[in-house]
Amino acid sequence: MSKQRCFSLERNTNETKINMELNLDGSGIYSINTGIGFLDHMLTLTAKHGFMDIKLNAQGDLDVDCHHTVEDTGIVMGKCIDGALGSREKIKRYAFSYVPMDEALAFVCIDISGRPYLVFDAPFTSENVGGLQVEMVEEFFRAVAFNSGITFHAKVLYGKNNHHMIEALFKAFGRALHEAASIDKNIKGVLSTKGII
Repeated sequence: MSKQRCFSLERNTNETKINMELNLDGSGIYSINTGIGFLDHMLTLTAKHGFMDIKLNAQGDLDVDCHHTVEDTGIVMGKCIDGALGSREKIKRYAFSYVPMDEALAFVCIDISGRPYLVFDAPFTSENVGGLQVEMVEEFFRAVAFNSGITFHAKVLYGKNNHHMIEALFKAFGRALHEAASIDKNIKGVLSTKGII
């Protein structure tokens, strides 16, 4: 059995204190506490459907709002993904996933390219779901993309229920990351004509 790809990080600022352990080659085991129940729910879905083990504890200035906690959690997650991927040798690099959630359908397509970018399109219709401001969903994925070096396209094709739309996005993210980060023994070195990612 190949060595598991793991990374851990502690990041402390005047606004947040975050500890995270990530195993890309896990089985979907999670222990997640950000102080934002809905974000915890979304990240457990990402872990479970992405076959990643995630241990996460975040303490943030939620008395202000959820912005710093959500964005900084995305930063830490992105850095952990980057660290766990290591050299990128033999990874498939590209992947996409369509995930339905009742009436909603979401799509995530990623390229572990070393060139961070986010394209995000979601027709949310409410300001909040639980304790999460829905505009922070885009900020979370931007933080992940820019700190992991991933080109990230996310789109809700349609939907009415904001919970369903966001849930489909997080599940699709987990599934796409799992596939893109998976090892293909037919790949020699990294999947790039440049020779590096």
